[in-house]
Amino acid sequence: MKNLYISASSTHNGTLIVAMGIMEILKRNLRRIAFFRPIIKNRNHPDNSIEFIRKHFNLTMEYEECYTFKLDEYEELVAKGERDEAIKKIIAHYHTLEEAYDFVLIEGLSMPNFLLPQEYEINYQIAKNIGSAIINIINVKGLTAHEITEAFEMEQRHIEAFHLQPLATFFNRASQEHIEALKDSKHTLLFLPEMEELNYPTIEEIAHSLDATIVLGTQTQLQRIVKRNKIASMHIEHLLKYIERGDLFVTSGDRTDVILGIVSANYSKDFPSIAGMVLTGGFVLEEDFMKLLRGLKQFSVPIMSVKEDTYTTVTKLQSLGTYISLDNYRKIALAMGIFSQHFDSTLIENLIAQKIDKSLLTPLMFEYRTVKKAQSNLQRIVLPEAQDERILRAAEILLRRGVATMILLGDPEEICTRSKDLGLDLSKATVINPKDTTLVKKYGKAFYRLRKHKGVTLKGAMDQMGDINYFATMMIESKDADGMVSGAIHTTAETIRPALQIIKTKPSIELVSSLFFMLLDEKVLVYADCAINQNPTPSQLAQIAISSAHSAAAFGIEPKVAMLSYSTGSSGSGEDVQKVMEATQIAKALAPNLLIEGPIQYDAAIDKGVAKTKLPNSLVAGEATVLIFPDLNTGNNTYKAVQRSSNAIAIGPILQGLNKPINDLSRGCTVEDIVNTVVITAIQAME
Repeated sequence: MKNLYISASSTHNGTLIVAMGIMEILKRNLRRIAFFRPIIKNRNHPDNSIEFIRKHFNLTMEYEECYTFKLDEYEELVAKGERDEAIKKIIAHYHTLEEAYDFVLIEGLSMPNFLLPQEYEINYQIAKNIGSAIINIINVKGLTAHEITEAFEMEQRHIEAFHLQPLATFFNRASQEHIEALKDSKHTLLFLPEMEELNYPTIEEIAHSLDATIVLGTQTQLQRIVKRNKIASMHIEHLLKYIERGDLFVTSGDRTDVILGIVSANYSKDFPSIAGMVLTGGFVLEEDFMKLLRGLKQFSVPIMSVKEDTYTTVTKLQSLGTYISLDNYRKIALAMGIFSQHFDSTLIENLIAQKIDKSLLTPLMFEYRTVKKAQSNLQRIVLPEAQDERILRAAEILLRRGVATMILLGDPEEICTRSKDLGLDLSKATVINPKDTTLVKKYGKAFYRLRKHKGVTLKGAMDQMGDINYFATMMIESKDADGMVSGAIHTTAETIRPALQIIKTKPSIELVSSLFFMLLDEKVLVYADCAINQNPTPSQLAQIAISSAHSAAAFGIEPKVAMLSYSTGSSGSGEDVQKVMEATQIAKALAPNLLIEGPIQYDAAIDKGVAKTKLPNSLVAGEATVLIFPDLNTGNNTYKAVQRSSNAIAIGPILQGLNKPINDLSRGCTVEDIVNTVVITAIQAME
């Protein structure tokens, strides 16, 4: 198959969620993918589906390539009797994309958008003429089981009438009752549950829609979701009973009593956290009042101002549509998590099996494949630095994607308050207080048993549990967690030292080493060691090579190991060349089935043209995937040079050789860095 058509028979149907999920599957298997909407709505601004898919998945398409007609253009041609010509133009546009790309994902305009009833079948007609399999989506919210059955049977009659290949039917916004009532052995029926949060806008999205001015509020506070809009017109003592989590209160800008009352309630632990406030009427708050609000510790109620009156503002709020914006990572993570839980990716992968190039591994492919693997067997990953905002935000994304079971260390009440202030949902995370005396005694005694031969006393062991990294590492040793990620606010030494004392190295490995996954344009390479061992001996270098090969294989990279030097084969001499030559021989003896070449220069390792000249009979030269540097100076400088000069993505350093995975973050890490490292750690924990 070279295409797939997504069709919907109703509004609020979830086509973007399905398109996102399918595009992720396609992107982890293929490189050149097109997204096509034959007809889009009449809008003064770009189509949200096209812009989201194009930018989020880094498609190499211009916006104009992604659609043929706006709805009014198409219906004008129909009115002139030129419907067939319009459809021919759509088909011609599709074939242009088909020739240029490996696969074309098509999202049809939902049928209720068309004015003429006969145009409801346009999606089926286009799908038939381009030979596409079809996924159709039915929004079942509010429908009875009988109404859903009728809608499904009508869709199937259309599909059969047009001789289309049905891949699956999605019932979106489905309840458990719907799932139990709809059973059909002849068709693939899939159910996406109702997720209210996907319908909720953020404060920032509302501010943009109202053309509001932000009076107070940080960028992170603007990402809070709004569950409901409420007018605050009564006195504050009466208003308090109506406050609910996620409320957006709309009030006149001169009601400072209401403003102060709501802000005070949000400070109280006995009241739920609201989303924010909209001040109407264009009033400007007095400077002294603003000074009072700004002076509050951890001010957490974003406030915006509009010129319109309260009635006009509320009317606008009620008419706002819902969508997933490109920068709303929380919604994206939730949507992708829902899709992956309810859709078997093999349905798509079987369709495109003949097109998959097994040797191609782009950064997106690597990212999506690792996420898929982590989702297949959830591991318990502990994050000791839960006081850091980046850690909390990453934890929420990971939970929403269903990548790992997250364990946060810290005071439960403080984490609850902090997540509330940030508008995060960490209800599915396990929060453990590292000062819990029962756990401190449990881990302290266990640490004492492990280290008493080194002179550690029982009291000393108990005291050591006051170090959050030691506490977390003992959780892993005690099998209360499967892996750990730390380093956002701790040094590398503070992260690794407990691991070396407690977890220790694997039986066949003498040292811990590190690697970076270097995500280049069309391949992923493993670089080692670029962060830990300064000047490894030949024996240590061999162990680094073997560990790195095992790590590569665990992440779907066929290990072809190049032992790097300034000389290739026997062309050069010197102490450094001799070290690499000896390390290669040791590695071959320890792992005789491993494809390994050394000494070899970097260009001969990765460039087939150079390899033909320098090592024409090598099974590794020109195709190396694992590159082992002779010392830290060379490795660290090389990975940074490649990263900066080629815009490669470097994921790491990833530690290897430990009995259980513990990985270190840089103190300047981003939320995305933390997410990537946790995913890697979760996969290491499966080994």
